Amino acid sequence: MEEQVRGLKDLLRVAQAVVSSLDLDEVLQNILGSAMGIMEMPAGSIALYDPKMEKLSLHAHDGLSRAFTGRQSWRVKEGGLSHHILSSGEPLSVEDTDRLSFNLDPVTRSEGIRSIVAVPLKVQDAIVGILYLDDFRPRAIDPERRGDLSILASFAAMSIANARLHKEMSRLAHTDGLTGLFNHRHFQEKLRVETARAARYGKPLSLVMFDIDDFKAFNDAHGHPSGDKALMIVAEILRDALRECDLLFRYGGEEFMAILPETSLHEALVAAERGRSALAEMSAERLAGMDFEGLTASVGVASFPRDARGPEELLRVVDGLLYRSKR
Repeated sequence: MEEQVRGLKDLLRVAQAVVSSLDLDEVLQNILGSAMGIMEMPAGSIALYDPKMEKLSLHAHDGLSRAFTGRQSWRVKEGGLSHHILSSGEPLSVEDTDRLSFNLDPVTRSEGIRSIVAVPLKVQDAIVGILYLDDFRPRAIDPERRGDLSILASFAAMSIANARLHKEMSRLAHTDGLTGLFNHRHFQEKLRVETARAARYGKPLSLVMFDIDDFKAFNDAHGHPSGDKALMIVAEILRDALRECDLLFRYGGEEFMAILPETSLHEALVAAERGRSALAEMSAERLAGMDFEGLTASVGVASFPRDARGPEELLRVVDGLLYRSKR
């Protein structure tokens, strides 16, 4: 009875961690610790599965060497233990890995793991990860403890589903639904953060504002569905023209804003011209079939701290420069 009470307390603690934290790795580490305690296994890990890449990535571990945990992700190989679990969708117990009927990963074998309990983590019948429990000696697996282990596996799957939902909701809150770029709200947040960082480290920061010329006339001539398509193409062209470290936003309507960290005014002018010319050269080809010569943009460029003392002033300056360019 004492053992059952202790097991129920462990499950309650894990349940509380699942509902109180959105830090996926922290919750999975708690679940792993409880699973190791229930099964009395000295080591274990939890890996998440990406079906598109056919890869597993390590998110929690305990009792394993640095050589083992240093491999953050690995491809699932056909005929191996993980492949067997993913294919069958059922838990697997291995009392002695030396008697295993299918291949054992060389890293697992060199770790000295001799017995394994592996449980697939499922969300609506889709496997999202695997819970592994390991021992360094052959051992019999107690079937009576698998009920609690199944509950913990359900908690782990629930945590993964919650974390993914939270991540998706956060992405949607910061993303423009049409172009997939960051939206106006996220721009305001990032401009404050990046300006503060630039001031703290004494680095320049530049802002580039693009406004599509005569876009109302384009919409009137070709209709709003074509206008939406044009905005998506503009977003793609500008994104490709900028560096990976630059942040591109749909500021509103046909206006796009780019934050260029650690970029001087001269460097920002080069980037702005690269975006402007790419748009002028490529948009006609991308909008083929519309009997249209393509799109152009007016551009404003300003740099912190050269042109402004803070984010609000920098935004006012670049907006004014854009409209001078427009005129």
